[in-house]
Amino acid sequence: MATRTRRSQRRTEALSRERIVEAAIELLDAAGESGLTFRALTERLATGPGAIYWHVANKGELLGAATDAVVAAALAAEPAASAKSPEPAGPAGPAEATESAGPAESPEAAGPAESAGPAEAAGPAESAESPEAAGAAGAAGPAESAGSPQDGIRAIALGLFDAIEEHPWLASQLMTQLSHSLWETVAPRIFESVGRQIRALGVPESSWFAATSALMHYILGAAGQNATNAASARTLGPEVDRARFLDAASTAWEQLDPDDYPFTRAVAGQLRGHDDREQFLAGVDLILSGITASLPAR
Repeated sequence: MATRTRRSQRRTEALSRERIVEAAIELLDAAGESGLTFRALTERLATGPGAIYWHVANKGELLGAATDAVVAAALAAEPAASAKSPEPAGPAGPAEATESAGPAESPEAAGPAESAGPAEAAGPAESAESPEAAGAAGAAGPAESAGSPQDGIRAIALGLFDAIEEHPWLASQLMTQLSHSLWETVAPRIFESVGRQIRALGVPESSWFAATSALMHYILGAAGQNATNAASARTLGPEVDRARFLDAASTAWEQLDPDDYPFTRAVAGQLRGHDDREQFLAGVDLILSGITASLPAR
Protein backbone atom coordinates (compact mmCIF):
# COMPACT_ATOMS: atom_id res chain seq x y z
CA MET A 1 0.00 0.00 0.00
CA ALA A 2 2.84 2.36 0.88
CA THR A 3 4.54 1.58 -2.44
CA ARG A 4 1.36 2.42 -4.38
CA THR A 5 1.06 5.74 -2.52
CA ARG A 6 4.66 6.70 -3.30
CA ARG A 7 4.13 5.91 -7.01
CA SER A 8 0.97 8.01 -7.04
CA GLN A 9 2.82 10.92 -5.46
CA ARG A 10 5.61 10.69 -8.04
CA ARG A 11 3.08 10.76 -10.91
CA THR A 12 1.28 13.77 -9.41
CA GLU A 13 4.56 15.65 -8.90
CA ALA A 14 5.68 14.91 -12.46
CA LEU A 15 2.45 16.23 -13.98
CA SER A 16 3.06 19.95 -13.61
CA ARG A 17 1.19 22.77 -15.31
CA GLU A 18 4.29 23.40 -17.43
CA ARG A 19 4.29 19.82 -18.67
CA ILE A 20 0.60 20.02 -19.52
CA VAL A 21 1.10 23.25 -21.46
CA GLU A 22 4.08 21.76 -23.31
CA ALA A 23 1.99 18.75 -24.35
CA ALA A 24 -0.83 21.07 -25.42
CA ILE A 25 1.56 23.02 -27.66
CA GLU A 26 2.71 19.76 -29.26
CA LEU A 27 -0.91 18.81 -29.98
CA LEU A 28 -1.68 22.25 -31.38
CA ASP A 29 1.36 22.11 -33.66
CA ALA A 30 0.39 18.65 -34.90
CA ALA A 31 -3.37 19.02 -35.36
CA GLY A 32 -4.39 22.63 -34.75
CA GLU A 33 -6.95 23.90 -32.27
CA SER A 34 -9.46 21.18 -33.16
CA GLY A 35 -6.88 18.54 -32.26
CA LEU A 36 -6.44 19.88 -28.75
CA THR A 37 -8.89 17.89 -26.66
CA PHE A 38 -8.60 16.75 -23.07
CA ARG A 39 -8.93 13.18 -24.27
CA ALA A 40 -5.94 13.57 -26.59
CA LEU A 41 -4.06 15.36 -23.85
CA THR A 42 -4.67 12.59 -21.30
CA GLU A 43 -3.47 10.01 -23.81
CA ARG A 44 -0.31 11.98 -24.55
CA LEU A 45 0.43 12.48 -20.85
CA ALA A 46 -0.64 8.95 -19.88
CA THR A 47 -2.82 10.25 -17.07
CA GLY A 48 -6.47 10.80 -16.21
CA PRO A 49 -8.53 13.94 -16.94
CA GLY A 50 -8.85 14.67 -13.24
CA ALA A 51 -5.10 15.21 -12.93
CA ILE A 52 -5.18 17.72 -15.79
CA TYR A 53 -8.21 19.59 -14.45
CA TRP A 54 -6.30 20.01 -11.21
CA HIS A 55 -3.93 22.34 -13.10
CA VAL A 56 -6.11 23.72 -15.94
CA ALA A 57 -9.82 24.49 -15.65
CA ASN A 58 -10.86 24.26 -19.32
CA LYS A 59 -9.70 24.39 -22.92
CA GLY A 60 -9.86 28.18 -23.06
CA GLU A 61 -7.45 28.48 -20.16
CA LEU A 62 -5.19 25.88 -21.76
CA LEU A 63 -5.12 27.76 -25.08
CA GLY A 64 -4.31 30.97 -23.25
CA ALA A 65 -1.50 29.31 -21.32
CA ALA A 66 -0.05 27.75 -24.48
CA THR A 67 -0.18 31.10 -26.30
CA ASP A 68 1.49 32.89 -23.41
CA ALA A 69 4.24 30.25 -23.13
CA VAL A 70 5.14 30.47 -26.84
CA VAL A 71 5.08 34.28 -26.84
CA ALA A 72 7.21 34.48 -23.69
CA ALA A 73 9.81 32.18 -25.25
CA ALA A 74 9.81 34.19 -28.50
CA LEU A 75 10.34 37.48 -26.67
CA ALA A 76 13.07 36.04 -24.46
CA ALA A 77 15.11 34.70 -27.39
CA GLU A 78 18.09 36.77 -28.49
CA PRO A 79 18.77 36.43 -32.24
CA ALA A 80 22.34 35.63 -33.24
CA ALA A 81 24.11 38.49 -34.97
CA SER A 82 25.77 36.13 -37.45
CA ALA A 83 22.54 34.71 -38.88
CA LYS A 84 21.99 36.02 -42.41
CA SER A 85 20.14 35.14 -45.59
CA PRO A 86 17.39 33.04 -43.96
CA GLU A 87 14.96 30.91 -45.86
CA PRO A 88 12.03 32.94 -47.25
CA ALA A 89 8.57 32.25 -45.89
CA GLY A 90 5.92 34.44 -47.50
CA PRO A 91 3.69 37.51 -46.73
CA ALA A 92 2.94 38.12 -50.42
CA GLY A 93 1.10 35.16 -51.84
CA PRO A 94 0.94 31.59 -50.55
CA ALA A 95 4.52 30.61 -49.93
CA GLU A 96 6.09 27.24 -49.62
CA ALA A 97 6.22 26.25 -45.98
CA THR A 98 9.89 26.57 -45.15
CA GLU A 99 11.65 25.54 -42.01
CA SER A 100 11.74 28.45 -39.62
CA ALA A 101 15.09 29.89 -38.76
CA GLY A 102 13.73 30.07 -35.21
CA PRO A 103 13.75 32.90 -32.75
CA ALA A 104 17.46 32.33 -32.19
CA GLU A 105 18.35 33.74 -35.59
CA SER A 106 18.31 37.28 -36.90
CA PRO A 107 18.61 37.91 -40.65
CA GLU A 108 19.72 41.11 -42.23
CA ALA A 109 17.01 43.73 -42.17
CA ALA A 110 16.22 44.97 -45.66
CA GLY A 111 15.48 48.65 -45.16
CA PRO A 112 13.51 50.92 -47.50
CA ALA A 113 16.65 51.64 -49.49
CA GLU A 114 19.87 49.93 -48.51
CA SER A 115 19.83 46.77 -46.40
CA ALA A 116 20.88 47.34 -42.82
CA GLY A 117 21.54 44.08 -40.91
CA PRO A 118 20.77 44.14 -37.21
CA ALA A 119 23.58 43.76 -34.79
CA GLU A 120 23.21 41.74 -31.60
CA ALA A 121 19.73 42.42 -30.32
CA ALA A 122 19.10 44.13 -27.03
CA GLY A 123 16.09 41.86 -26.64
CA PRO A 124 12.82 42.72 -24.95
CA ALA A 125 14.59 43.96 -21.85
CA GLU A 126 14.77 47.71 -21.48
CA SER A 127 17.87 49.23 -23.00
CA ALA A 128 19.96 51.54 -20.89
CA GLU A 129 20.96 53.43 -24.00
CA SER A 130 19.05 56.31 -25.52
CA PRO A 131 20.96 57.02 -28.72
CA GLU A 132 20.45 59.97 -30.97
CA ALA A 133 17.74 59.51 -33.54
CA ALA A 134 19.25 57.07 -35.98
CA GLY A 135 16.17 55.85 -37.78
CA ALA A 136 15.97 52.61 -39.63
CA ALA A 137 17.73 51.73 -42.86
CA GLY A 138 18.29 54.82 -44.96
CA ALA A 139 17.32 57.30 -42.23
CA ALA A 140 19.49 60.36 -41.70
CA GLY A 141 21.53 60.65 -38.55
CA PRO A 142 24.30 58.80 -36.71
CA ALA A 143 24.73 55.08 -37.31
CA GLU A 144 22.95 52.76 -34.90
CA SER A 145 25.05 51.18 -32.19
CA ALA A 146 25.00 47.51 -31.34
CA GLY A 147 22.25 46.77 -28.87
CA SER A 148 20.29 49.88 -29.89
CA PRO A 149 16.52 50.14 -29.37
CA GLN A 150 16.09 49.61 -33.12
CA ASP A 151 17.92 46.31 -32.84
CA GLY A 152 15.78 45.38 -29.85
CA ILE A 153 12.61 46.02 -31.85
CA ARG A 154 13.89 43.96 -34.78
CA ALA A 155 14.73 41.13 -32.38
CA ILE A 156 11.21 41.21 -30.93
CA ALA A 157 9.71 41.34 -34.43
CA LEU A 158 11.71 38.36 -35.68
CA GLY A 159 11.07 36.36 -32.55
CA LEU A 160 7.32 36.73 -33.00
CA PHE A 161 7.54 36.22 -36.78
CA ASP A 162 9.37 32.94 -36.33
CA ALA A 163 7.13 31.77 -33.49
CA ILE A 164 3.98 32.39 -35.52
CA GLU A 165 5.49 30.60 -38.53
CA GLU A 166 6.54 27.64 -36.38
CA HIS A 167 3.18 27.45 -34.59
CA PRO A 168 0.46 28.20 -37.22
CA TRP A 169 -2.32 28.17 -34.58
CA LEU A 170 -0.66 31.05 -32.74
CA ALA A 171 -1.80 33.80 -35.12
CA SER A 172 -5.51 33.22 -34.54
CA GLN A 173 -5.01 32.85 -30.80
CA LEU A 174 -3.12 36.13 -30.65
CA MET A 175 -5.90 37.90 -32.55
CA THR A 176 -8.49 36.39 -30.22
CA GLN A 177 -6.64 37.43 -27.09
CA LEU A 178 -5.84 40.91 -28.38
CA SER A 179 -9.49 41.41 -29.36
CA HIS A 180 -11.20 39.94 -26.31
CA SER A 181 -8.67 39.61 -23.50
CA LEU A 182 -6.43 42.68 -23.38
CA TRP A 183 -6.18 42.27 -19.62
CA GLU A 184 -4.65 38.80 -19.89
CA THR A 185 -0.88 38.25 -19.96
CA VAL A 186 -0.17 38.08 -23.70
CA ALA A 187 -1.13 41.61 -24.81
CA PRO A 188 0.71 43.39 -21.97
CA ARG A 189 3.73 41.14 -22.47
CA ILE A 190 4.14 42.09 -26.15
CA PHE A 191 3.20 45.73 -25.58
CA GLU A 192 5.71 46.06 -22.74
CA SER A 193 8.52 44.50 -24.78
CA VAL A 194 8.02 46.86 -27.73
CA GLY A 195 7.16 49.84 -25.55
CA ARG A 196 10.40 49.69 -23.56
CA GLN A 197 12.36 50.00 -26.79
CA ILE A 198 10.15 52.88 -27.95
CA ARG A 199 10.86 54.69 -24.69
CA ALA A 200 14.60 53.99 -25.07
CA LEU A 201 14.50 55.61 -28.51
CA GLY A 202 13.59 58.89 -26.85
CA VAL A 203 10.03 59.03 -28.16
CA PRO A 204 7.97 61.58 -26.19
CA GLU A 205 5.62 59.99 -23.67
CA SER A 206 2.59 61.42 -25.46
CA SER A 207 3.50 59.27 -28.49
CA TRP A 208 4.40 56.02 -26.70
CA PHE A 209 1.00 54.40 -27.18
CA ALA A 210 0.65 55.32 -30.87
CA ALA A 211 4.19 54.30 -31.82
CA THR A 212 4.07 51.01 -29.90
CA SER A 213 0.62 50.18 -31.27
CA ALA A 214 1.73 50.81 -34.86
CA LEU A 215 4.67 48.46 -34.53
CA MET A 216 2.71 45.82 -32.66
CA HIS A 217 -0.11 45.78 -35.22
CA TYR A 218 2.30 45.57 -38.14
CA ILE A 219 4.41 42.81 -36.59
CA LEU A 220 1.48 40.60 -35.65
CA GLY A 221 -0.47 41.32 -38.85
CA ALA A 222 2.42 40.63 -41.23
CA ALA A 223 3.57 37.58 -39.28
CA GLY A 224 0.02 36.24 -39.20
CA GLN A 225 -0.37 36.73 -42.94
CA ASN A 226 2.89 34.89 -43.50
CA ALA A 227 1.61 31.94 -41.46
CA THR A 228 -1.65 31.95 -43.42
CA ASN A 229 0.26 31.94 -46.70
CA ALA A 230 2.42 29.04 -45.57
CA ALA A 231 -0.68 27.08 -44.54
CA SER A 232 -2.32 27.79 -47.91
CA ALA A 233 0.80 26.62 -49.71
CA ARG A 234 0.63 23.27 -47.96
CA THR A 235 -2.84 22.69 -49.41
CA LEU A 236 -1.58 23.24 -52.98
CA GLY A 237 0.54 20.11 -52.96
CA PRO A 238 4.28 19.51 -53.23
CA GLU A 239 4.31 20.18 -56.97
CA VAL A 240 3.55 23.90 -56.40
CA ASP A 241 6.66 25.34 -54.80
CA ARG A 242 7.14 28.93 -53.71
CA ALA A 243 9.29 30.00 -56.67
CA ARG A 244 6.81 28.62 -59.19
CA PHE A 245 3.86 30.22 -57.44
CA LEU A 246 5.50 33.66 -57.24
CA ASP A 247 6.65 33.44 -60.84
CA ALA A 248 3.08 32.73 -61.96
CA ALA A 249 1.73 35.59 -59.87
CA SER A 250 4.40 37.97 -61.14
CA THR A 251 3.70 37.01 -64.75
CA ALA A 252 -0.02 37.59 -64.20
CA TRP A 253 0.66 41.05 -62.79
CA GLU A 254 2.87 41.91 -65.76
CA GLN A 255 -0.04 41.08 -68.08
CA LEU A 256 -2.55 43.35 -66.34
CA ASP A 257 -4.04 46.29 -68.25
CA PRO A 258 -1.39 49.04 -68.17
CA ASP A 259 -4.04 51.77 -67.98
CA ASP A 260 -5.78 50.26 -64.94
CA TYR A 261 -2.74 48.81 -63.14
CA PRO A 262 0.36 50.86 -64.01
CA PHE A 263 1.85 50.63 -60.50
CA THR A 264 1.19 46.91 -60.03
CA ARG A 265 2.79 46.15 -63.39
CA ALA A 266 5.82 48.26 -62.45
CA VAL A 267 6.54 46.27 -59.29
CA ALA A 268 5.60 42.85 -60.68
CA GLY A 269 9.25 41.87 -61.07
CA GLN A 270 9.93 42.58 -57.40
CA LEU A 271 7.27 40.05 -56.41
CA ARG A 272 9.17 37.30 -58.18
CA GLY A 273 11.75 35.73 -55.86
CA HIS A 274 11.58 38.30 -53.07
CA ASP A 275 12.79 37.37 -49.57
CA ASP A 276 9.82 37.41 -47.21
CA ARG A 277 11.83 37.87 -44.02
CA GLU A 278 13.71 40.81 -45.53
CA GLN A 279 10.39 42.25 -46.67
CA PHE A 280 9.00 41.83 -43.15
CA LEU A 281 11.96 43.63 -41.58
CA ALA A 282 11.80 46.33 -44.25
CA GLY A 283 8.30 47.11 -42.99
CA VAL A 284 9.59 47.32 -39.42
CA ASP A 285 12.34 49.67 -40.58
CA LEU A 286 9.88 51.89 -42.47
CA ILE A 287 7.86 52.36 -39.29
CA LEU A 288 11.03 52.98 -37.29
CA SER A 289 12.14 55.56 -39.85
CA GLY A 290 8.89 57.43 -39.37
CA ILE A 291 9.15 57.25 -35.59
CA THR A 292 12.75 58.43 -35.42
CA ALA A 293 12.16 61.16 -38.01
CA SER A 294 9.50 62.65 -35.75
CA LEU A 295 11.72 62.73 -32.65
CA PRO A 296 12.36 66.22 -31.27
CA ALA A 297 15.73 67.74 -32.08
CA ARG A 298 18.41 67.26 -29.42
